[in-house]
Amino acid sequence: MNETPSEHPVTLRLQAEFGDAIVETHAHRGDHTAVVQPEKYLEVVRFLRNDPECSFDFLVDLTAVDRLRLKLRPRFEVVLHFYSSRSNSRYRLKVRPADDAAPEVDSIVDVYPAANWPEREVWDMFGVRFGGHPNLRRILLYEEFQGHPLRKDYPVNKRQPLVEERPVPQDRPSTFFYT
Repeated sequence: MNETPSEHPVTLRLQAEFGDAIVETHAHRGDHTAVVQPEKYLEVVRFLRNDPECSFDFLVDLTAVDRLRLKLRPRFEVVLHFYSSRSNSRYRLKVRPADDAAPEVDSIVDVYPAANWPEREVWDMFGVRFGGHPNLRRILLYEEFQGHPLRKDYPVNKRQPLVEERPVPQDRPSTFFYT
């Protein structure tokens, strides 16, 4: 498939359905991408999953990019990779939270339950909040950790507070695997 971004069938569907909410499209080495306005992000994600012509039934990955050193605004991008088992195709969606100081987009856990831990990881590492997430808390670092270490302005030499070792309760199953 060597279509330009504007000729890709999913891109055409998104542009027809959402118009100006699709602010940019591009393709690189066969991977097609659409950038969506934050206000329409959740609606576009639902469309990509539910529309019969798109049918992206698998969320492959959800991550973020800090574009600070590129001097681009908005500073952060949340990047999602989808796969359609029906058409054996992939598609990338990006959303750029408008507020650089407190970036936030809607959670897609209700649409793709597998987004639960990746959204928590993005919150933990980049500080991008996901509104409506059922359990947005740190997943890789301890709660007392200060800052978000994958931000480009995170000080490499920053000292973190030391915490006492915490005992694991033996009288109940671990909630770590169930939340």
